[in-house]
Amino acid sequence: MTSGLLAARWFRVIATFEAISWTALLIAMFLKWVVQAPHEGGVPVVGMVHGIGFVVYLLSTVWAARTMRWTFKTLVVGLAAGVPPFGTIVFERWLLRQGLLTRRSRRSAPAAAAPSRG
Repeated sequence: MTSGLLAARWFRVIATFEAISWTALLIAMFLKWVVQAPHEGGVPVVGMVHGIGFVVYLLSTVWAARTMRWTFKTLVVGLAAGVPPFGTIVFERWLLRQGLLTRRSRRSAPAAAAPSRG
């Protein structure tokens, strides 16, 4: 497996995990503050899992950006996508539509041969 394919696959898994952990944290906070569940609704544990997932998402985004040769703007948007709930999923789907997780990038594709003037 090439490093680009590995980085893309790893990024997709981590982006999904980050979104799931965000969902779990939102549920835990709802249980704590609205339902007033005992034991803080699991917020400390779920919060720590989400925090670790967030940091791993940031690292995997930088790795994927370097490996797949994303633009700096794409990298910044990817890093920012970890902040809002489900932003990682939206960003990952956008990357797929743009073809930025399936090949190196448009910038690294070989240029088309110029027509000959003969």
